[in-house]
Amino acid sequence: MRGKLTVGNWKMNGGLTANLALLVALLAAWKAPDQRRVGICVPFPYLGQARDLLDGSAIAWGAQDVSAHVSGAYTGEVSAAMLAEFGCRHVLVGHSERRQLHGETDDEVAAKAVAALDGGLTPIVCIGETLAEREAGQTHQVVGRQLDAVTAVLGERKALIVLAYEPVWAIGTGRTASPGEAQAVHAFLRQKLTAGGAEGVMILYGGSVKAANAADLFAMPDIDGGLVGGASLDANEFLAIAAA
Repeated sequence: MRGKLTVGNWKMNGGLTANLALLVALLAAWKAPDQRRVGICVPFPYLGQARDLLDGSAIAWGAQDVSAHVSGAYTGEVSAAMLAEFGCRHVLVGHSERRQLHGETDDEVAAKAVAALDGGLTPIVCIGETLAEREAGQTHQVVGRQLDAVTAVLGERKALIVLAYEPVWAIGTGRTASPGEAQAVHAFLRQKLTAGGAEGVMILYGGSVKAANAADLFAMPDIDGGLVGGASLDANEFLAIAAA
């Protein structure tokens, strides 16, 4: 059984006081029912705060990016070993904002996934198409290429990742793929993973997930949870999504 997972991506938001209130509210309410799990990905400076508050709880914490390098002269980079020292269990790799704003290629994303696994972290590999690519009928071609770049270098270890489908056109826009649209892409990805012997990989949906649409999205057979952006900054909203 794959289970369910909801991960909050705070992006470049937060502050010590606001974080404290948010995390305390999450701790007070989340008891990890059934097979449902919850995690948050916080900015690097707040990993210590997340560890101090969440250690021993049912809420996991992780980072939003990781270097493809183990160590060395890479100013501004953060390695998987460093993240692991702060108790991180997972890390986002290949988020669409990293791909678009920082020009990360499929090969770079794959290298980061390798580095994460080598460092004992679970990479949450993000893939997704732009609006232009979707309207051109290239969704499967694009997400298939992005997934193949990662699975090709991981080999059998591809079964250890979490996959997140995040249509770029639905991130932060308020526009969400319908449950049927999202399921169609998830089913395609599931087929590819199953053919490669990784049928147990969880596939999350990311793209303006809210409490109002979470239940319908998560009811789809191949959607195993959500990668939640702005809504994860509101404790009540995030908890409602996770409970869905």
